[in-house]
Amino acid sequence: MVVVFVCLFFLAVIPVACRKSRTDVYHITCARNLSMIGNAMMSYANDHDGKLPRSGADSSFYNPVILQWDGADRFEAFNLKPDGSGGQASISSCFYLLVKYYDMLPKSFVCPGDSGTTEFKLDEDNVDNKRLVDLWDFGRFAFEHCSYSYHMPFSLNPPFGLYPLTTACDPGMAVAADRNPWIRSPAAWPKQFPDNFTPNSSRDVIKAGNSISHQQEGQNVLFLDNHVNFEKSSFCGINDDNIYTYWYYDGGIRMFAPGVGNPADRADSLLIHDQPSGGDPRPTRDRKGNVIEYY
Repeated sequence: MVVVFVCLFFLAVIPVACRKSRTDVYHITCARNLSMIGNAMMSYANDHDGKLPRSGADSSFYNPVILQWDGADRFEAFNLKPDGSGGQASISSCFYLLVKYYDMLPKSFVCPGDSGTTEFKLDEDNVDNKRLVDLWDFGRFAFEHCSYSYHMPFSLNPPFGLYPLTTACDPGMAVAADRNPWIRSPAAWPKQFPDNFTPNSSRDVIKAGNSISHQQEGQNVLFLDNHVNFEKSSFCGINDDNIYTYWYYDGGIRMFAPGVGNPADRADSLLIHDQPSGGDPRPTRDRKGNVIEYY
């Protein structure tokens, strides 16, 4: 009986320990990725008057897909006007500037806990006679090759990009993090936004606002002072600002809103990732290739 009990005990404990070990590895790998991204972003800022990466032009609108990601130049890639203004750019194309100009590898933009997201490889997109440095984004389906969200540097409408990040901003600003749970990802549709979502909500409600890349236990967050921390709540910005929502005032009351929007002011973090623009018939799959759901 003792032997049977010990065997049952280990059968129960070992899978849990293995899952925890795997989760810990995911956390560490993801944090290391964001740390490397942060270092490259600081190098970029040093070369661009303190401005953090922003693809396209200062007056570019946000678009989740860059159709000419293999364009001959930035004008073609982002559909810029002859004077270099206008056009459209995406979040992933901002990250790709670090691949193009700062020797980062595409695999550094993939969190192992982000199901359905894979390393971008040239041979998968049939790019003839092109190198990584010749491109402007992570391929035709960049959405599937970049696990991280980034502070919104573009506008959805004029005035253009009011609050892009620079090294002069508050060091506590969130720069990048795991995927936004309120925006569709390769692994899942957006989460339902709770009515009572505040910094003082119960743990279950707080978890609903965490990234799915780490089973909603929290998210790795890169801050402007270049440190990375695993935050158990997405209310981790300046003054408990939520990094995955934008906010507005309704009758003098501050209201949170999920999804894609614009930062309300220079202290409002809004980290988003791109999503398919529609019409993509391919199935969503997990790391083992099993179909999760269809777009």
